[in-house]
Amino acid sequence: MTPYAHIVGWGKCVPERALTNDELSEMVDTSDEWILARTGIQERRIVGEEETTLSMSLHAAQQALEVAHLRPNQLDLIVIATVTPDHLFPATSCLLQDALGATRAAAFDLSAGCTGFVYGLGIASHLLIAGVYRTALVIGAETLSRITDWQDRATCVLFGDGAGAVILQAGENEGGILATVLGADGSGGELLHLPAGGSRYPASHRTVAEGMHYIQMRGREVFRFAVRKMPAATQEVLQKAGLSIADVNLLIPHQANQRIIEAATRALDLPPERVYSNLHRYGNTSSASIPLALCEAADEGRIQPGDLMVCVGFGAGLTWGAAAIRWTRPQPVPTPPLRRFLRRLLYLLATTRSRLRKAWRWLNALLTRDPMAKDGRKEQ
Repeated sequence: MTPYAHIVGWGKCVPERALTNDELSEMVDTSDEWILARTGIQERRIVGEEETTLSMSLHAAQQALEVAHLRPNQLDLIVIATVTPDHLFPATSCLLQDALGATRAAAFDLSAGCTGFVYGLGIASHLLIAGVYRTALVIGAETLSRITDWQDRATCVLFGDGAGAVILQAGENEGGILATVLGADGSGGELLHLPAGGSRYPASHRTVAEGMHYIQMRGREVFRFAVRKMPAATQEVLQKAGLSIADVNLLIPHQANQRIIEAATRALDLPPERVYSNLHRYGNTSSASIPLALCEAADEGRIQPGDLMVCVGFGAGLTWGAAAIRWTRPQPVPTPPLRRFLRRLLYLLATTRSRLRKAWRWLNALLTRDPMAKDGRKEQ
């Protein structure tokens, strides 16, 4: 029997610091009324000095594992969707694999802009359905505040930081991720991009002076693209799943702009109560926005077993994607205190294991004789 890929766990992490519109108005020429009318955003979360994409991913992943009642060594695959990794390499997912103690898991990052989480769901679910893996962790995580020009009113009012995670597990009961649709149009890549920092424009005095390490966006063109693609991708994934818009209990769109969400909702003829939005609290968190909304919808009881949910997004690339999901997971029961203690101990052991492995590599390098050496001297 062909297995299905079910969401069995979820978790999120947002920084403590909330940057309100009123605070932003002291930094740049704007106002709460201007931002709210044009975006629907009231505040956004901003990472502290010690917080990173990895640290938020770790917290979200630990929550998801707790909800799923799984141990890290039961994970077969870790995928992190992000445009703000801790480093260009190694992949942030590999660092997370080590921090979790997920010793059996393969790991990689993917970059598909704000559509990244949906891309991750599509890739991971197909690997589970194909029988390659049984359990996968998919995360969307961003620290956009570190690539935002806080003097640019057109972009700084939009973006925030956060992470959301889900765990997918193969199972024979019908449901889970029923269909996914992924798309791209690279001819629109320049509409939303980070010009420098890659191999084309390596970091230099010029790239820094010209602000090429900040997000650059042509808002009107992106708006038109989003308003067209969000409804189209939703309809396409429903058709692929053999369903219709009337079957949808909850639409979770990418949280970019309230006007985009409302335009897509009207195009789909969906009532507002069947569309989830937390944009006003977090702003646009790119690949983290859909999993953050999914986690909150699940925690609030907005998704019940048997419900049909559609996650749909668009982003830099240009990319777009949608996933039709039949929810099968009941509300999680609280974790007993003893189990919480044992889980904390497990993560402490993972940290200890990581340090011991690093120490062993250092010692092994120190003691291992250079294969190019002869009689203590390198051959000429």
